[in-house]
Amino acid sequence: MRRLPLTLLAASLLLASGIASAANTTIPATAVKTAEQLRDKAMHDDTGYRIVTSLTTEVGPRLAGSEADQRGVDWAVAKFKALGFDKVYTEPVTYPKWVRRSEHGAIVSPFPQPMVLTALGYSPGTPKGGLTAQVVKFDSLDALKAADPATIKGRIVFVDYRMQRYRDGHDYGVGSPIRTQGPVIAQAKGAVGYLLRTAGTDPHSRTPNTGVTGFRDPAKTIPAAAISNPDADQLGRVLAYGKPVTVRLDLDCGIEGEYTGANVIGEVTGAKHPDQVVAIGGHLDSWDPGTGAIDDAAGVAIAMAAGKLIHDLPQRPDRTIRVIAFANEEMGLWGGRAYAEKHADEVAKFQLGTESDFGAGKVWRMSASVKPEARGAIGQIARVLAPIGVTYDAKRPGGGGSDLSQMHGKGMAALSLTQDGTKYFDWHHTAADTLDKIDPKELAQNVAVYAAFSYMAAQADGDFGSAPGAFAKDGAGE
Repeated sequence: MRRLPLTLLAASLLLASGIASAANTTIPATAVKTAEQLRDKAMHDDTGYRIVTSLTTEVGPRLAGSEADQRGVDWAVAKFKALGFDKVYTEPVTYPKWVRRSEHGAIVSPFPQPMVLTALGYSPGTPKGGLTAQVVKFDSLDALKAADPATIKGRIVFVDYRMQRYRDGHDYGVGSPIRTQGPVIAQAKGAVGYLLRTAGTDPHSRTPNTGVTGFRDPAKTIPAAAISNPDADQLGRVLAYGKPVTVRLDLDCGIEGEYTGANVIGEVTGAKHPDQVVAIGGHLDSWDPGTGAIDDAAGVAIAMAAGKLIHDLPQRPDRTIRVIAFANEEMGLWGGRAYAEKHADEVAKFQLGTESDFGAGKVWRMSASVKPEARGAIGQIARVLAPIGVTYDAKRPGGGGSDLSQMHGKGMAALSLTQDGTKYFDWHHTAADTLDKIDPKELAQNVAVYAAFSYMAAQADGDFGSAPGAFAKDGAGE
């Protein structure tokens, strides 16, 4: 037979021995076995539930910039230390301080009656005595965009879109822009106020979902609020009579200067590569009507508990596990943006990362944005997670979650771990976001997922492709 050139023969021998495959990221069999043990232990561990109970009970609602904001930071520092994390520290985050004092609304004519509503973040207050104006209704954001400003000027815009329940919560992709972009568009067209049907999926609850607007220039704002689904139904019925409908808004809220909060960070220091990190976390702030249990005390608890389980192993992981409790996600990813700006030059040291910020339902899907040579390692992680109900979608990119999407935008390799959000938007940003919405067993499954994947990423032979600008094609950070 034909003799191979010496270089090709050497290459063949290297491939046969497995040495040439070093360019491919893999996870050692011993690490896979330990991850399986972590997974199984976490499924029967209540650390996560005890943490989320502590945060929602001892601190409660954590509106960014409020008195409870500092209590939340103090709680997180103390909790990281109590759990035994090797290093605990804070990084400052500065943002506008928005306050809510009171909110009322009513249909004035033709059929006078109160409405249940909630002011939206960055909304200004109404003039003393309230704001009374005629309502003009639109069925979608596109309809509002296309509207003649003459039909809007001097009126209160009402966008009436009803969100539906989905396992992946994708209808929020429609509801959220109506809340963020809608008020900005309405103001630019001359509206004096803005209402939307709540960006929530419980058709019967009179607990409207609050949330942030897209207002950024204080000189270009109008009072903005969400009305509950039943109140939106009622307003729609009144409008259907074909008579002019007048509404009064009375909102006492607005921006009062700036506030400096903090991202709170706990680390389990890596034994071999302490400067390389696996980043996980949740956001520490919450909206004020509820106690912020599913949004996002659950995420903080999942990440803390996963880090704790890894910390308690007989040996430290090879790389550092970094758990981040982000500041002020709700008003515009302020903590995530500050973190990414501070650590952008270090992005190549981030092995892999993701944030939990979609409640406490079971994780059912995993996707990833990693270099091609790391897909095999992601497959290994997927096989460890499959027995607890997680499927791997190899065609879908991973974004890193809300705050860590900002590091992904800088080039961090990232996962998306999608939780079951079928009922998430029933409670999201409402007074109903309380601890009773969390199933301890489902929360434990989340901890199992985060502990197993984090440990495997920390032990991997090779990296997942983090580098400046590495995943720009994914639209990361948008």
